[in-house]
Amino acid sequence: MSDYLNAAVEIARESGALLAKLFTQPMEITYKRRSDLVTAADRRSEAMIVERLQRHFPEHGIVAEEGGGHSAPSEYCWYVDPLDGTTNFAHGFPVFCVTLGLACRGEVIAGVVYDPTRDDLYTAERGGGAYLNGRRLQVSRTEKLSECLVATGFPPFATNHDLNIKFYFRFTELSHGIRRCGSAALDLCSVAAGRFDGFWELKLNPWDKAAGSLLVTEAGGHMSDIQGQPFDLLGDDVFASNGLIHDQMLEVFAEIMAQGAK
Repeated sequence: MSDYLNAAVEIARESGALLAKLFTQPMEITYKRRSDLVTAADRRSEAMIVERLQRHFPEHGIVAEEGGGHSAPSEYCWYVDPLDGTTNFAHGFPVFCVTLGLACRGEVIAGVVYDPTRDDLYTAERGGGAYLNGRRLQVSRTEKLSECLVATGFPPFATNHDLNIKFYFRFTELSHGIRRCGSAALDLCSVAAGRFDGFWELKLNPWDKAAGSLLVTEAGGHMSDIQGQPFDLLGDDVFASNGLIHDQMLEVFAEIMAQGAK
């Protein structure tokens, strides 16, 4: 692994150990907006990650969910979610992770997602493949939407839940089913690992998808937005698939959006 990825792995594991410890303790919950939770664990994890990244790479920029990042005139920028799945964490539901992605001039070149409850470490480097605990990942080979398991998310700050409900209902009819796990980074990892055949979300921040998007593409999958345009790290919506069902799902998105426009 590169120095970038080695450092990210070390930091993610340290932060994950902190989250695992805090997960068993009483926690104080505050709100950024309605239904958008933040805990002391988010802030403590982020402070740790930012401090470690600055120590390793003082010239790099850092964008972190809770605002504790670091501006720098560099072509390198880390995108950090210190606790992806905060609502799950706050309710004692053990589906959450730490995720760090490094972009160079807007292209993600290294990423780590660490799930401390399962001790699962997902890693990827541009051109070097995607791995889970050292085992190479490959997206599924399912070719028919009717045989697929797909996933989505409903972020609390999104304003287009009605549209996503329509997508959800339609894909429930057309596939084996839909899962809504509450951690976009882990959903993207599940696409990379072949558990999910597709995943979409209509409002996703760059720190949620940076590492996961690289894992998907390095595992042989495809990333775009829901209209089929090239993946944009700074864009709103995201659509990941095994590549084989990408066009089939895009047709469903288009059909439903066209109905809404009438």
